[in-house]
Amino acid sequence: MESNADYICNCADLARTVPETPPTAMPLRSFGRFELRSLLSKSARSLIWRVFDARHGQELMLCMPRDKPNSAPALEHWVRMAQAGARVQHPNLAPVFEVGQVESWPYVAYDRGLGETLDERLARQPAPLPLDAAGWVAQLLEGLAFAHEAGHAHRDLQTTSLVIDAGDKVRLIGLEVAQEVFPATVDFNTVTRRAVRESAEEDVLCVGLLLNRILSGRLVLDESDLQAVVQQMQPNGREIVRLGWETPHPIADPLRAICNRATDRQARQRYHLARSFWRALDGWRQAASHDDGGPIVLLLDRLQRIGHLPTTATGIHRFTAGSGLEAQHASALSELVLKDMALSLELVRRVNNALRQSGHHSADGGGTVLNMQRAIQMLGLDGVQLAANGLKPWPGPLQPMAAEMLRQLMARVTKAGQVAQALRPAGYDAEVVQLITVMQNLGRLLLQYHFPDDAQQIRQLMLPPEPTEELPNPAAMSEQAAAYAVLGCDLDALGAAVARHWGLGDELLQMIRRQPLDAAVHAARGDADAIRLTCSLANELIDALALPEAKRRQGVEAATRRYAKALGVSLRDVMEALNPSAQQPATVSERSDVASTSPGSLRERLSGRGGS
Repeated sequence: MESNADYICNCADLARTVPETPPTAMPLRSFGRFELRSLLSKSARSLIWRVFDARHGQELMLCMPRDKPNSAPALEHWVRMAQAGARVQHPNLAPVFEVGQVESWPYVAYDRGLGETLDERLARQPAPLPLDAAGWVAQLLEGLAFAHEAGHAHRDLQTTSLVIDAGDKVRLIGLEVAQEVFPATVDFNTVTRRAVRESAEEDVLCVGLLLNRILSGRLVLDESDLQAVVQQMQPNGREIVRLGWETPHPIADPLRAICNRATDRQARQRYHLARSFWRALDGWRQAASHDDGGPIVLLLDRLQRIGHLPTTATGIHRFTAGSGLEAQHASALSELVLKDMALSLELVRRVNNALRQSGHHSADGGGTVLNMQRAIQMLGLDGVQLAANGLKPWPGPLQPMAAEMLRQLMARVTKAGQVAQALRPAGYDAEVVQLITVMQNLGRLLLQYHFPDDAQQIRQLMLPPEPTEELPNPAAMSEQAAAYAVLGCDLDALGAAVARHWGLGDELLQMIRRQPLDAAVHAARGDADAIRLTCSLANELIDALALPEAKRRQGVEAATRRYAKALGVSLRDVMEALNPSAQQPATVSERSDVASTSPGSLRERLSGRGGS
């Protein structure tokens, strides 16, 4: 006669072979002191039962391994690991009611009152909003990251592993239930268990599959057991899991990029840490719901503490030691200041902040000062010196490798500014064009300085995947998609948020938005648009020069074709801008018809002649 303990697994096997029989239709039996109510979940590695505990008069959820530990030492090891996992406390980890065993079948019990499983929630609410789904998974990742960092893994994440209460608080159940199976003769004091990191990476992959399951509204690869899906995915199998386009609700591009990165066919492209996955998902969720959080808020906080960029300025004291501010003196100081991005941006921030506080800043940003000489004249020598003293010296808190990456990025941005000046329409001030070109890269610069690890992740995601027979020429991830997958927002949004925080006005915010790579380039509708497009072209040209040598010429020509009609530039103009030594003096003036013929306050400010 079979024991009650063996009965629970036989019931699970029966449910697997006769899927149309609902779990609640099974005859009620007992497991030790527990009355079996229904089978909530079964997978290749574990079971979850809804039971009634007569001793305490309450319903519980019992999580147990699918296979009984094969020896007394194995059982002892299982209980020891489960108890250690139970001691890990976090708001998103369900508190353990009891760790025990019945006839050598171990279990971990949780209070049923914690809520319903995600499986049950999806049964009655099959199409949750993407923002809600992201919130659930973000909570799961917070708890999972804490468990991983404490040295524990789940190893069998399923839709029933999440418990959601009426207030949408998510808790993870089943930590350390699905443990490794070893031969009965193994010495558990010396055996090397599978590395927690490897198990943790599998957990993170399963969370990506959970997100895909919720957003798509259907089983992934028609499998209810996510472990079966993992075995079919590369590198174990040949299946590719991506979020389809037919979803119950429209999926925002950042959320789609995050979901697809989590299940990418290339293992190296996936999230390896639950914390990294959480940061990207939470960043998007915060931005989408306009909450106080996410990478933008973290960046603004760091700006308050360590500034925007480290200064590379030298010789400022020599220029500010004297008194007076003659035109020649201001011009020489302006030239020196423009060589230092940090100081240039700080002066723009300070002068426009002063204008706003004095009431001279119009609501649309029409009073924005964009010319460096004008900014120096308004702030005075003492103001310039104060700005320089307020900046951290190079390289700030960066480690040598990250500092080198920032130096290289700043060099590319400086080159882009020089190219933009060479290509600018006649009548526009070179200083303003250089500044706008820099600010079109503000998000990239700030990311490299404040979050160098995230910047490195983005660069790695932009590398082309390894070719396969099915995909001999795989496409690389775009910078925007990579930023979405790492941060939950794009880099332009970071730069625009900081510019808005500095109070630079809508006019400038429009100019520092690069032309989207997937959007057609139309003729400039005014002065601001002409500057924006010119700087966008310069930045795209510099990006093209960063391509492998075989693709550089093609990239330069493609960028030129995109802007040729809108800006009236030719490939010859572009090549002369990229190689200044070959530039003809008349190149800029020959394209004077490109600039708008209608004068105005913006034209005067862009030429450096206007006031505040």
